[in-house]
Amino acid sequence: MHITLDLSPVVHRKAGLATYTKNIATHVLQAVAEQALPDIYFSAFHYDHIIKEPLQASLNQLPCQTVAWPARRWRLTVALRTFVGMAMDEIVFGRANLPTQSRVFHATEHLLPPLAQAKSVFTFHDAIFALFPKYHLPMNLLYLNTMMPRFLKRADAIIAVSECTKRDCMRLYNINSDKIRVIYEGVNPRYRPIHDPAAQAQVRQKYHLPPKFVLYLATIEPRKNLVALIEAYHALINMDPESLVHSNIQTPTEQSHLVIAGKKGWLFQPVFDKVRELGLENRVHFTDWVDDDDAPVMMSMADVFVFPSLYEGFGLPPIEAMACGVPVICANTSSLPEVMGEAGLLFDPNDRLGLTQALARALFDTSLRTELCARGLIQAAKFSWAKAARETLEIYHYVNTH
Repeated sequence: MHITLDLSPVVHRKAGLATYTKNIATHVLQAVAEQALPDIYFSAFHYDHIIKEPLQASLNQLPCQTVAWPARRWRLTVALRTFVGMAMDEIVFGRANLPTQSRVFHATEHLLPPLAQAKSVFTFHDAIFALFPKYHLPMNLLYLNTMMPRFLKRADAIIAVSECTKRDCMRLYNINSDKIRVIYEGVNPRYRPIHDPAAQAQVRQKYHLPPKFVLYLATIEPRKNLVALIEAYHALINMDPESLVHSNIQTPTEQSHLVIAGKKGWLFQPVFDKVRELGLENRVHFTDWVDDDDAPVMMSMADVFVFPSLYEGFGLPPIEAMACGVPVICANTSSLPEVMGEAGLLFDPNDRLGLTQALARALFDTSLRTELCARGLIQAAKFSWAKAARETLEIYHYVNTH
């Protein structure tokens, strides 16, 4: 069996998709090596000649077919060839590397080229474009609404990253449940409590972090509900301290700032406009892209991690923050209650007052903070990329033999 992994999300730094693809690919390779599985070969594929993120050593060693087309040309070619029934094996695998044995192509970024000489596994990450169309760019929305039903129908097997995502896939596209396997994402071992003063000082200087802060770390886009977070934070810092004084809540001696970390996605301008509108330029800090090795340090330094997203296919950042021993407050929507369990403080993302109160409790209720930290470490330990990789290998074997 020859497995070709689409690593395009990794080299293009596609945030959550890159995290998923990098970790699944790395751990699948490790699982095959550890089990000494015979007759399994790997290669890689990605489009576009512009590399934003070099591949790590284990992935860079794979034979790789690169299609030097920009994203728009690649997507349009896949669509056109899908409609006219023209396979793309020569383009995806290279003319000299057309399959001579059983081949499986793993589509990792919601795009599946038509292939005649390979089986396909398609990871369905979420249905955001269908459920929240106003939060997508028009051309991207048109493409996904047109092509997604065709990709899902053509795939030999579908991986859903949560039960919520599986239900959405079945309901929106009438996909038989037997074709879909839920495989949860995992937490990279780098995410752990890091209290080394030198490491923290380096990250604090690199990203200009304030002494105390509430942290959000993910892409900046409308679905993440950051305007609501900024409004709730503004209400928090203007809250009457006397209202915080009761059994377990301590009046803060120094207020935390708000750090919004992560790269700009799309339709992000209202987030920056809201900061200016509320006069929070000196209290809300933007870091842009955070390097993988710096993220666990930054999370470990935070007073609270907050994730107000309106919808997630899985929702990895709050689980990673839990693994770093930080209290997490999280929206109660989509897959998030499923993966958070009883370990996070949940709130309605459409309720500004509820979000403000959740921030206050997580910051100032000392017993609650201790409880959330302990529960979070236990919950995060349930999610393993090694387990996800083993289950993904089972999918490869299944489609190869059916």
